[in-house]
Amino acid sequence: QVQLVESGGGLVQAGGSLRLSCAASGRTFSSYAMGWFRQAPGKEREFVAGISRYGRSTNYADAVKGRFTISRDNAKNTMYLQMNSLKPEDTAVYYCAADLHPRTTVVTSGPLYNYWGQGTQVTVSS
Repeated sequence: QVQLVESGGGLVQAGGSLRLSCAASGRTFSSYAMGWFRQAPGKEREFVAGISRYGRSTNYADAVKGRFTISRDNAKNTMYLQMNSLKPEDTAVYYCAADLHPRTTVVTSGPLYNYWGQGTQVTVSS
């Protein structure tokens, strides 16, 4: 079992920044890859970014490349998403997820992740 808790969401103006955190517990944090997903009202959940167990590999959706940075601190059992140059279209509920499968790549498909947090709302005003 893995428990995930997101924090750091809020309301920000376009062009601003936020840093999301995902605190994990249950299993050894460095034993699984992690990802961030988001879901806007009326839209399907989409992949945002992913990171391998030790942070050596990352993967980003095209929509956030160059603006968002994913990272993790295995000593603190925490994953982060630094979001810069935010746009109104980034408004969504952001979820962190854990992929416990022994893969060598960071996957982008939500159903391949085993555990999910409850989500944190990010609202970007224009």
